[in-house]
Amino acid sequence: MRVPLSWLGELVELDADVTPEQVHADLVSVGFEEEDIHRFDVSGPLVVGQVLEFTPEEQSNGKTINWCQVRVAPEGQQAADGGADVRGIVCGAHNFAVGDKVVATLPGAVLPGGFEIAARKTYGHVSDGMMASARELGLGEDHEGIIVFARLGLDPEIGSDAKAILGLDQSAVEINVTPDRGYAFSIRGVAREYALATGKTFHDPGLSLTPKPAQGFSFTLADDAPIRGRKGASVFVTRVVRGINAKTHTPAWMVNRLSLAGIRSISLPVDITNYVMLEMGNPIHGYDLDKLAGGITVRRAKAGEKLVTLDQTERALHPEDLLITDESGPIGLAGVMGGAATEMDDSTVNVLVEAAVFDPVSIARTARRHKLPSEASKRFERGVDTAISAAAAQRVVDLLVELAGGTEDELGSTFNEAPQPETYELPKSAAASLIGVDFTDAEMRGALEAIGAGVIESGENWMVTPPTWRPDLSFTAAFIEEIARIVGYDRIPSIVPVAPPGRGYTRSQRLRRRAANALAGAGLVEVQNYPFVKQADNDVFGAAAAGQGVPSVRVANPLDGEVPVLRRALLPGLIAAAQRNHSRGFTNLSLFEVGCVFEPHSGLGTDFMPPLAARPAEDVLVQLNASLPHQPRRAALLLTGDAVLKQPGEGARQFDWADALDAVRALAESVAADFEVKQGSHQAFHPGRTAEIFVTSEGTQRSIGFAGELLPELVAEAHLPGKVSVAELDLDALIEAGRRETKYRDISTFPAATQDLSLVLSSDVPAGDVLELLRVSCGELLEHVELVDDYSGSGVEEGYRSLTFALRFRAHDRTLTAAEASEAKMLGVEAAAQTFSAQIRD
Repeated sequence: MRVPLSWLGELVELDADVTPEQVHADLVSVGFEEEDIHRFDVSGPLVVGQVLEFTPEEQSNGKTINWCQVRVAPEGQQAADGGADVRGIVCGAHNFAVGDKVVATLPGAVLPGGFEIAARKTYGHVSDGMMASARELGLGEDHEGIIVFARLGLDPEIGSDAKAILGLDQSAVEINVTPDRGYAFSIRGVAREYALATGKTFHDPGLSLTPKPAQGFSFTLADDAPIRGRKGASVFVTRVVRGINAKTHTPAWMVNRLSLAGIRSISLPVDITNYVMLEMGNPIHGYDLDKLAGGITVRRAKAGEKLVTLDQTERALHPEDLLITDESGPIGLAGVMGGAATEMDDSTVNVLVEAAVFDPVSIARTARRHKLPSEASKRFERGVDTAISAAAAQRVVDLLVELAGGTEDELGSTFNEAPQPETYELPKSAAASLIGVDFTDAEMRGALEAIGAGVIESGENWMVTPPTWRPDLSFTAAFIEEIARIVGYDRIPSIVPVAPPGRGYTRSQRLRRRAANALAGAGLVEVQNYPFVKQADNDVFGAAAAGQGVPSVRVANPLDGEVPVLRRALLPGLIAAAQRNHSRGFTNLSLFEVGCVFEPHSGLGTDFMPPLAARPAEDVLVQLNASLPHQPRRAALLLTGDAVLKQPGEGARQFDWADALDAVRALAESVAADFEVKQGSHQAFHPGRTAEIFVTSEGTQRSIGFAGELLPELVAEAHLPGKVSVAELDLDALIEAGRRETKYRDISTFPAATQDLSLVLSSDVPAGDVLELLRVSCGELLEHVELVDDYSGSGVEEGYRSLTFALRFRAHDRTLTAAEASEAKMLGVEAAAQTFSAQIRD
């Protein structure tokens, strides 16, 4: 929320020498976060000039410019830049006449965007300055002509400082408003908080207005599908103003304040509604009354209905959308954006003013569904003061009469079914138990009354009724937080809590951390991705075989409609992260993620919501946990680019499937788990370069994931170059298969006997199966076996290949003879011959 200081000073007393930094500090003391300080990006000599004469000159390109003589200082006096009192200025605008007073920017001035003003030769003249438009000064989008003070209702002295007259010397502070403090999205709300921080007097603009009675305009609330039992609107006030001049220029002071608040000036009627929204906190919408067909009905959308909103976008409506309608159909998305059909424009003469309070949940869902965040929806979804709408509507009416020349009409309506704030019982002892500070009764009562709450003492309790602008105050902790905030956070002692005794991390927690550290130690970089993906991602990565629709957990109100489901795999997020980094020039990437995936089940979801004021009972927690999706933990990695960089004497080497398997091996070793690799297949992996990972737990072998190279089509879709090696494992299952205890054995002091074995066998036989067979069949003397060569070609029959294994034998009580080692090797040869029809290669 941006707060212009001049505007703030109208509602709460500000010291004459107050600085934006001091205002920030005061607001921080009552719980706000400072964001920024905003000033107009204008400096140097900007003065009031008067056009003495001008000569139109048509140029060769068909454009007509005006060569003007402009007085920029009283006659005979030096101008603000030290130069002459009359200057020659070239101007391309035509909306001025002799005698008009304008904004003259003299050499040395700097305008928004760093545009420096200097004497320049142009169109055959030396232009000694410039006459500025509103857009050139950052006061709005109007660039049809220059600023003429008479049209703003001003007649300043020649040579006076235009920055001060137009408010360009003013500033605004920006604060971060948390979701529970929607009242602070208004000057009224921030002024109240500033008064609490400084003890200054606050003047509530809502109390200075007396809404006048209005009736006769038809309004109907026909919400037949309320969300969570709450109707879409609780307050709806309409007022009518006739005979306005919509072409009237918005006053400079209003344009200035809107600009500092971050809202551009559009037209006077629209600017007034935005101004009152910022001032009061109640969003206002204005309709061209002559474009309305009958009265207004607030209802939910019907199937197939569409609406063209003010941004000229046609939107297909959802049955949950709350609409503003007339007899012609939808004319606005309630609380989000109005419709183009009833928009106020330059031809508008009669205006219907709407000030309403809509259901926060309904507005939030509509804004996100249509990807249409607005200043109005931002306020409605946080909660609007239900008691301010009539005053806000009256404020708009008064400004339309004062500034746009309109006439207040008795036509209007008032609908108000807003419930009165509930009264809550607040134990006096609650503050000490939650905050750790013994506040006095006077401090607690004073703090609650300061925020606008009604307080009645009842024995050892306070009976507290929150104000209408604080719908967030509905449980004990919220009231206690307000007491601590108003009395002062400095009263809370800084004490480091003592950690409760315990046994530290669980085995699973320790091993998860060890697994992540192992991957990081292997050179991979950990990333954390959002768990939201497309259904197509789950269909590809959540099932090994193609054509299997993967059930997913769908988010009811997704932040992004393009990724509405929760992930069933981690790889889509890693691929997106690699794509994002590669597009920014990072070509060699080794990434990993440890996180949960989400698996639906038959008991997913619940409509039951326990009260927030106390911890739910154990059986309630069990019920809530049972309604959540299963969330097994996975570990995934992605490698792309060069594993070894090019260097003198050695070429670059790309990551391949072997590097992915090495990372899997490091992961398994970190949790003391043994695994087996088999040739596998997965629709997202390269055929023939896919390894399926198996572990054995409690005597049962199970698959826990895949490693290998990503399918080339998926690599191309992600705009990644070359090969992409990936792996994804069920980390929970890998940890479960890990050894619970470490067994040690004596190191033999006797030498090892090594032998090589080359077997010729069918190319269809996986090398891993042969290696495993040798491991179990060569007897207890075999200490280690590994595959060292895989050859097919000259000397080997077509359809066959030669696998060479290095075997190491050792005895713990003697030195082995060559014959003993050969005998043990031949046991493996016989087993390979029987199982795979393998033969020793000559």
